[in-house]
Amino acid sequence: MVEEEQNVSFDGPGAVLVNLLTSLRHLPPAMLSSLIVMALSWLSWFPFFLFDTDWMGREVYHGDPKGNDSVAVKAYDAGVREGAFGLLLNSVVLGISSFLLEPMCQRMGARLVWAMSNFIVFACMAGTAIISLVSVNKYITEGIQHAIGENRAIKIASLVIFALLGFPLSITYIVPFSITSDLTADTGGGQGLAIGVLNLAIVIPQMIVSLGAGPWDALFSGGNIPAFVLAPLFALAAGVTATLKLPNLSSGSFKSSGFHFG
Repeated sequence: MVEEEQNVSFDGPGAVLVNLLTSLRHLPPAMLSSLIVMALSWLSWFPFFLFDTDWMGREVYHGDPKGNDSVAVKAYDAGVREGAFGLLLNSVVLGISSFLLEPMCQRMGARLVWAMSNFIVFACMAGTAIISLVSVNKYITEGIQHAIGENRAIKIASLVIFALLGFPLSITYIVPFSITSDLTADTGGGQGLAIGVLNLAIVIPQMIVSLGAGPWDALFSGGNIPAFVLAPLFALAAGVTATLKLPNLSSGSFKSSGFHFG
């Protein structure tokens, strides 16, 4: 009877998380660097994922979804639609880039490719912060929604950033999981648990950004600029950590196994 209760407890939902956490003891030391880079990478990605269309509606088009002025509401709606079009461009670039990853990793090495992706995210997310600051600079003391309608140059620059981010996103979806599989290839069946642990480095940053971005933005009178200023800093930290801490893997052994997302 006691044995059955122990088995039930072991097979419960909490056992999955316990197994993932306890498996950290059996992972290669290099996996710690991969987890750190992965967590920093997703801390830079999630502000964009969560607020990209809202950013287009507020900071680029200067709309207000709760505005009393119908012009402000229409401007926000137009910005959200333009943001959705930007995500379409992002997906197209992502799909095309995915075919280039295997030859790139075999030529440059997966470590450098992953590091490069984070530096590209740093540049693009810094671009979003700069665009935001330029766009609202004249209205910073009055609030973001006082300049109704988008500036054409800023609109085009925003769409370019949406598209460019598709390339590093394809790397983020594939290369870290291939590196993890390579690092744990000789651990005796530990690849599945290693991938599970790596997914925790996605989920935990998502929770941090989801719960913390709102209060963080509120400290600076709202808007998406504060979160978008932090994002490039995390991306830069991820790129530097990947360059300095990730192990040099055999370039010829890289094999893309498709998209992964936790």
